[in-house]
Amino acid sequence: MFVKEVTVQNHVGLHARPATFFIQKANEFKSSIWVEKEERRVNAKSLLGVLSLGIVGGTSIKVIADGADEQQAVDSLIKLVESGFSE
Repeated sequence: MFVKEVTVQNHVGLHARPATFFIQKANEFKSSIWVEKEERRVNAKSLLGVLSLGIVGGTSIKVIADGADEQQAVDSLIKLVESGFSE
């Protein structure tokens, strides 16, 4: 299991468009991937799950992966979040 924490950079957070980019990236990996905000953890490959967290700009989240490509998956998703989803 590989875990990293990141602060969401873009002002609107993970609304529909950035969440879609995040999920598409998560689906490129074989590992099981989750997003955790406070004590709530959801499947990072589920649009409804990610949107249900209500992640806004400035929120700290954890990206957690477990599987063959776990470190690559987490690093790739962290990089996407840090880029602000090019917004």
